[in-house]
Amino acid sequence: MKRFAELTEQEILALAITNEDEDSRIYRGFAEGLRGTYPSSAKVFDEMAEEEVRHRTMLFDLYRSKFGEYLPLIRRQDVKGFIQKKPLWLMQPLNLDEVRKFAENMEFEAARFYRKSADTTRDASVRQLLVELAEIEAEHEGLAHKLGQQILTASARAKEDETARRMFILQYVQPGLAGLMDGSVSTLAPLFAAAFATHDTWNTFLVGLAAAVGAGISMGFAEALSDDGSLTGRGAPVVRGAVCGVMTAVGGLGHALPYLIPNFWTATVIAAIVVAVELAAISYIRYRFMDTPFLMAAFQVIVGGVLVFLAGILIGSS
Repeated sequence: MKRFAELTEQEILALAITNEDEDSRIYRGFAEGLRGTYPSSAKVFDEMAEEEVRHRTMLFDLYRSKFGEYLPLIRRQDVKGFIQKKPLWLMQPLNLDEVRKFAENMEFEAARFYRKSADTTRDASVRQLLVELAEIEAEHEGLAHKLGQQILTASARAKEDETARRMFILQYVQPGLAGLMDGSVSTLAPLFAAAFATHDTWNTFLVGLAAAVGAGISMGFAEALSDDGSLTGRGAPVVRGAVCGVMTAVGGLGHALPYLIPNFWTATVIAAIVVAVELAAISYIRYRFMDTPFLMAAFQVIVGGVLVFLAGILIGSS
């Protein structure tokens, strides 16, 4: 690898051309990834890709006039300290907010890198070239915002934001809520049955831990294998499974952890309070994201939770 300051004028210009070409491909990838769900934003990135192509042509014309037709292959990874971009464009589904910020950062970081390199180089011709490149990238920096204002009108942005909200619910809230409900409710019976059968806090904690971990693994696999998200738009099955499994385990561990307290009745009272908090949290999440009236959500969740809670106590006390 070479340091940027060690590159010749020819290599710097070749690197700039390669950079513009790669950026145009990245924007094309964004456009294709967003087209089905966010068509207005996809159009923005189509325009940005075309702008990068125009700048590449301009740079190549300048290169050809100075150095001829041969263009050496110099890439970002060949230059020490050059901007490295994580492959966000390869992730599916694309997150709209992340893509917008990524595009703005691409242009800002490129302009900043060229300016910093221009300040450190001793060659006057290279310095002038770097300044020119910095100005080009600075113009690009405002392009995403400018195109966004022209194409993403208030109504188009509102529509895409609503689509993003629904996708967030499908991909994260629903599997997380399903896991939290299962972990909070299904583990109540074995936990409190063990507690009232043994009056041993440590063994009760072990039962609760085993129930929470087992339920988390089971729910995680069940959610991940339910569908691949290609038709439902529910996102990557691995992510959904992880969210569901973790939230299931969290829901079960919440009322198991108090049994680390040696005193049985103190641990039981705290565990009962934790259960009440969990059920209230589930009711609020259903109200906030699932458009369920709060009183109806609370009634459904609390009645079910209380029945399972009482079943565990009765079975353990028998």
